[in-house]
Amino acid sequence: MPNRAVILSGSLGSGHDVICEVVTGSLAGLGWESRTLDSMGMLGRYEGPAGDWVFRRLMGMPGVYDALHFAHLRPGSRLAEAMDKAATARLVPALRDELRREPAELIVAAFATGASAAAKLSGMVPGLRTVALCADAVPHSAWVREGIDLFLVTSPAAAAWVYRYVPHAAVCVVPPPVRPAFYRPLSQAEARQPLGLPADARCVLLMGGGWGLGPLEDATRALADAGVQVLAVAGNNRQLAARLAALARGVPRIHAFGFTERIVELMIACDVVVTLPGATTCGEARAVGRRLVLLDAMPGHGRENLQHELELGGADACNPRPSDLTASVLAALDRAADPLPGLPAGEWDRAFAAALASIGVEPAPRPPGPAGDAAATGTGDNRRAPQEASHP
Repeated sequence: MPNRAVILSGSLGSGHDVICEVVTGSLAGLGWESRTLDSMGMLGRYEGPAGDWVFRRLMGMPGVYDALHFAHLRPGSRLAEAMDKAATARLVPALRDELRREPAELIVAAFATGASAAAKLSGMVPGLRTVALCADAVPHSAWVREGIDLFLVTSPAAAAWVYRYVPHAAVCVVPPPVRPAFYRPLSQAEARQPLGLPADARCVLLMGGGWGLGPLEDATRALADAGVQVLAVAGNNRQLAARLAALARGVPRIHAFGFTERIVELMIACDVVVTLPGATTCGEARAVGRRLVLLDAMPGHGRENLQHELELGGADACNPRPSDLTASVLAALDRAADPLPGLPAGEWDRAFAAALASIGVEPAPRPPGPAGDAAATGTGDNRRAPQEASHP
């Protein structure tokens, strides 16, 4: 029987689920079966939706969210500890019951509350290995707990923050986890043709994360008025999607999308990606070699991610006011004439496998025949547990 893993996501936005998708494929390539659980959903029928509602409300109050993040989550205040205790008091028993029902030898947590729960569970299940994977620039206190066997981060600065909480932690710096589709050999001309984009037009991809946050409607209008082709993505924000579609009907330079599976195609088609500084989206844009213009409108960890992306280069920060945003984007389009190198394919998988091996998690023995071939190509059993929320 193949080794089995549990991947812990969190249905707040879409970034955590995307990272879990990458981890699922990488584990399958190592011959491991995996299933993904939604940490928020496991909090309870009412507690999970309530937590989602609170988080959305806080994101709409940047000053309040900044205060929570910088004064409490980052230093690990009494309030942060109380919040963590309340969440893990529900999550740990639910996760323990899940492992009794269907055992696993490895937990990979891609969500802070999941990481905290995995740390508490590590001493309860013999032979269980625990990994926390944080793609943000700064793992805050809930991410880093005694009991995690390995921390995966994407920069030396993030590794230093892990040591701030657990000085003797095992930490590996790995490339950003990016879905394999972003390494497909597709030219910009090939990506533009089915979208109806002129080959020589200046084009931006405008996004606001899975929730469609930020001044996307006004920014779309302003960029189109400036002569730019705009691929505007509303994500799961249906009201915004309807407004963008209405704009597109009257302005040929606007191409409106709601939730779409065509992000790879859209990123390759554009010259510049305009988005919030979510770690997942930034990693994907860099994988295809696109410049970033990052909206300085995401509080808390978003401010830390923004600073990190600026330091990496190939990125600009912009004010979310449509006129300021347009000026920044036009300048970035001028700079986009100098192409950026994409990220090499396969680096994440190699680094992930080496990191797991450092704590004794090795590829599973491959059975002969078609089953072994499927595991070797990453097409094995990538199940998602029934209670996971379906947030793309």
